[in-house]
This record gives sequence, C-alpha cells and structure tokens, in this order.
Amino acid sequence: MLRRVFKAFHYRDFRLMWIGACTSSIGTWMQMLAQSWLVLKLSDSAFLLGLDAFLGGIPIFMFSLVGGVVADRMERRKVLLISQFVQMSTAVALTLLITFHLVQVWQILCLSFITGLAQAFGGPAYQALIPTLVDKEDMPNAIALQSIQFNLARIIGPVVGGLALTQLGEKWCFGLNSVSFLAPIISLLMIKTRFMPKKTTESILVGVKQGLSFIRQQSSMEALMVLAFCMTALGVPMMTFLPYFAKNIFKQGPTTFTFFLCASGAGSIAGALTVAWLGNLKNKGRIALVMLICLGAGISGFGLSKSIWFSCLMLFITGASMISVFTLVNSLVQLITSNDMRGRVMSVYNFAFRGGMPMGNLLTGWLVPIFTAPLVLAVNGVMLVAVALYFLGVQRRVARL
Repeated sequence: MLRRVFKAFHYRDFRLMWIGACTSSIGTWMQMLAQSWLVLKLSDSAFLLGLDAFLGGIPIFMFSLVGGVVADRMERRKVLLISQFVQMSTAVALTLLITFHLVQVWQILCLSFITGLAQAFGGPAYQALIPTLVDKEDMPNAIALQSIQFNLARIIGPVVGGLALTQLGEKWCFGLNSVSFLAPIISLLMIKTRFMPKKTTESILVGVKQGLSFIRQQSSMEALMVLAFCMTALGVPMMTFLPYFAKNIFKQGPTTFTFFLCASGAGSIAGALTVAWLGNLKNKGRIALVMLICLGAGISGFGLSKSIWFSCLMLFITGASMISVFTLVNSLVQLITSNDMRGRVMSVYNFAFRGGMPMGNLLTGWLVPIFTAPLVLAVNGVMLVAVALYFLGVQRRVARL
C-alpha cells in the first residue's frame, strides 16, 4: 500500500523538490501562525486580520496571469529561485523588526504584499514544473503527494511554531522560516530536469490571451476555474479566522489556535493519503463535488460549534474534504493541459484558485463585526453546499469528468 501511495518518489527530481518544499512549508506555517497572532495582538481587529490575508493573496490575483507567461518563457527553475530568495528576505525583515522592537501592523501588511508578489510568479512556475518531473500516468499521485507535503507541514509547522511562539516569541517563528528557504533553494540547484522554453517575440499580453483561449476551447475548463474560485472564496476564510475563534469566541490562547491548525492538518493528510492511494481514479469531478458538500457542511458545523473538541472534529472533516477537492480539481486541470501551455493555464487556475482567497478573506473580515464570526462562517458553508449542488445537478460539465 505504501509503495502505491508514494509511487512518485521513484523520480529523483520530484523527491528532491518534495523534500525542499516540505521544509519551507513548515517554516511558512510557523510564520503564518505567528503573523496572525501578532496582527491580532497589535490591533485586536478582525478587519486587519482579514486585510493581512487579503494583501498576501491579492498580488497572486493581480499578477499570476503574467507569472504564467513568464513560466512558459523562462527556465522555471530560475523563476522559482528568485521567488524563494524574495520570500526569504521578507521573513528576515520581519525577524529584524521584531528583534529591535520596531514592528508595526503597516509593516507586516507591506511585507505580506511583497511575499504574495513573489508567490504570484513562483506559484505558476512550481505547478508547471512538478508535472514535468514525473510520467503522465503518475501525475495524480504526484499532485496528491504535493498535498500531503503541504498538509504535513500544516501539522508540524503549527506545533513547532506554537512552541516557539509561546516559549521564545514571534521572532523565532520568522527567523526559523527564513532559514527554511535554504532547503528548496538547494533542491532547485540539485535537480537535473530543465524546461527549455521556445523562443518567441510575442508580447506578454499575447501569451495571456493564448492561455485564456486554450481554456475557452476546453468544454469543462471554464467550469473548473469557477469552481476553484468559489471553493477558496468561501472555504479558506475559516482557516484565516481560526485565531479569531480561539481568542474571541472560545477565550483561549495560542495553544487552542495550534490545536485547531493541527486538527485541520491531520484531516488534510488523511484526505491526501486517500487520494494518493486511489491514484488515477475515475469520476474525479463527481467525487470532488461530493467532497465539496462535506466541506461546506463542516464549515457550517465549525462556525456554530460551542465546544473546542467538536470544533476540532469539524476541522478534521473540513481538512480532509478541502484537500480532496483541491487535489482532484488540480489533477483535472493538469491532465487536460498540454505541456507547452501548462504555465499559462496554471496561472489562470492560480488566478481563480488564489484570487478567491483575498476576496473571501476581506469580505469575511468586513462582515464579522456586523453579523458575528459564527454566523458568517455558517453562511459560507451553506453557500458552498449550494455551489456543489449546482454543479452536480444543473451545470454538469465538472460532474462528467
């Protein structure tokens, strides 16, 4: 069974990238935990908490289409290296600001935007590079292993970050994150796979139009993009507002926040392992929509929960459901796309997938002071169920995949 789950590890370059990405993801989750808590501690504002997440995600919404063209016209490994160095620099800057007691909320917001800008170019390059490291039949397994790596970090990162935050302070979370970027940088320098783009004199705008045209020619691709936007806009705000629930709803500290993140991460690993074990299964679209219904129900259950332990159970369910939907939809997009268009198509997917995050976070941060956080999340969950039922019963292009 384990050999089937970790089949893509047979490829050396994929294995190197996986290890490097896992290490940096652990550091990133440590920083996310500390940064959310720091913004809330400095401002005690749900709006600024949502704004920080918005500024971290909006550059991806604004520039990922350009990033996709760059990923198809430059050596993807070099694009990723530049992205990693920029993100490392922002983590170092935050470490120094806290060390010298100079940190203010506006500085955190600015650095979040810079980090998001680096991810806008690194994200399409990474997603376009990974499928070139494995054979096509092993692509769903590789994508599922990416999800396992990301969610393994969601457990280890918050645990280590929670200990560092409570015992040593925020600066250690940011400092350790800056060191963690050395792992993917070394991995990128070691891999042998190269993507040599075709020379072209066409403008970036023409490249963007080619990517959009390719998507319109695929009968189900547009529906997948809409689904990606809806599931992140309505599903991700629950994760953004976990520190708010820990501090303001349950009246607890960073330990409870860490428990919440670990419960969600454990569910995500369970979901990703299941998808990896199933491999290149049939009816991916229909299964993804069923899991989207489970995700919406779990978000509503978490929002209305009065018990920490029941909330952890809901987070486990939503973690498993969320990563299953993300992995299956990502696999469908990758399998439909040709390699020469992969950077541009994945940038449009990133545009939809990541674009939903800042919009949902900002809107949720605005609505929480008006209607309360439990009610807003409960409505988000109901709307997700409605979206899934629409794609299952009315717009069936995804359900047929």
